[in-house]
Amino acid sequence: MLIRTYRNTVQACNFCCNSDKWHSATANNRIKKTSKKRASSQDALFVCLLFCFIVAGSPTQAAQTEQTNCAVGTVAETVTVSQVVDGDTLRLRDGRLVRLIGINTPEIGREGRPSEPLAKAARKALQTLLGKTTTVGLRFDREKQDRYGRLLAHVYLSDGTNIEVALLTAGLAAQIVVPPNVMHFECYQAAENNARKAGKGVWQNVYRPIPVSEVSHNARGFRIIRGRVLQVGESRRSVWLNFQPRPSEGPRKGVAVRIARTDLKWFGYRQLHSLRGKNIIVRGWLSPYKKQWVMRLRHPASMEIVP
Repeated sequence: MLIRTYRNTVQACNFCCNSDKWHSATANNRIKKTSKKRASSQDALFVCLLFCFIVAGSPTQAAQTEQTNCAVGTVAETVTVSQVVDGDTLRLRDGRLVRLIGINTPEIGREGRPSEPLAKAARKALQTLLGKTTTVGLRFDREKQDRYGRLLAHVYLSDGTNIEVALLTAGLAAQIVVPPNVMHFECYQAAENNARKAGKGVWQNVYRPIPVSEVSHNARGFRIIRGRVLQVGESRRSVWLNFQPRPSEGPRKGVAVRIARTDLKWFGYRQLHSLRGKNIIVRGWLSPYKKQWVMRLRHPASMEIVP
């Protein structure tokens, strides 16, 4: 039998399944017919194909597939939905709220505030995805509830469709990573990238990166901002990325990004300090802190270094 060493199993399977390569290799490695114990090229091909079948079903390969396509995996709980609150929140028949992990959609207006652009479109899209079927599967991550008591879950339809991926692909949601719930973040990132490249939904204008010099005084909420890091500082609980202030602003004013020391394990310490003088795009929730607008950065996937 022809025996070769391959760097990975995918290369081996591709070789076996490509008949031209296989026959070329066997022609160059003919085995003398004097020994009945040696396998024929047909036998070798059968064994090779059997090897591919076994590898394809191996746990390692299955795990890799799950990581790249947000496969459903093991559903922890099957529940019934009674209401779509907004594009990323469901209310269950038993009264519990479920916040979809890994995405953020524009906010529905409440208490007299107007809805953000495409907020109602995102809610309608989620309602359409559910259709008449109100039963969904929940897959929990490392942290099962948020500080508001909502369940945190990756949500699946009965056919295995990942709802987060569907909304990201339609351009009606932005990816956001909030540790320790980092499962599927690469898959969600890929789905968002496709929508961004196509200019779908929120990527036409709603989630356009805002220069820090244009951040308004009522900018509270989810935002994507862009600016040049003037200084990287440290305090007892955080590492701070301070942007170039506007001409009318003095020190400790304007916009800053905070990385809590409890989140530093997701970052490279030197990487953060190397950001001085670089232009970055960061996403997250802006909130007032003293005389600044501060955005907490939780994971490297929420930051991009740009020219």
